[in-house]
Amino acid sequence: MDYHRITEARAADLQLPNEEFELFGRMLVSRRDEKWQYDTTFFETKETMRFPDEGYTYKEVDEKGFAIGAYEGQKCVGLAIFENQWGGYAYLQDLKVNKAYRNQGIAGKLIEKGRALAKENGYQGVFTIGQDNNLAACLFYLKQGFVVGGLNTQVYRHTQQEGKADIYFYLDE
Repeated sequence: MDYHRITEARAADLQLPNEEFELFGRMLVSRRDEKWQYDTTFFETKETMRFPDEGYTYKEVDEKGFAIGAYEGQKCVGLAIFENQWGGYAYLQDLKVNKAYRNQGIAGKLIEKGRALAKENGYQGVFTIGQDNNLAACLFYLKQGFVVGGLNTQVYRHTQQEGKADIYFYLDE
């Protein structure tokens, strides 16, 4: 597998489609004694979810930050999009790997490559957001070395996803 920063010549790779993923549990986050803690719970029934495709443009991604692609030959099979932020962290805005290539370490490698590029640009780390009901993603970020750094329980109010929360994950250099 090869990993490259996506340039204008590979702009079409930003259109990597989203695919279904399984929702099988929830991460429950709380804060006690000035420390974030979490527990997990599993759903009685598993569901699947698929995010809508984003329709990224190279100009927009390049103006806001950068993207890294994972390639098998010339085929893009994974994508990580990082956005510049005002603080010491770059924001991992999107991370996806084609279903047939999951569980092969590709997503972790995309994060590693993005962290290195973020460090070159003066950032002290990376942060991202996971929905509390996407337990696989939340556990993946923890496995990559991220720590829980915040919780937003209001973000989905007045939407079709009401009742969900966003968990903020941070990874320092």
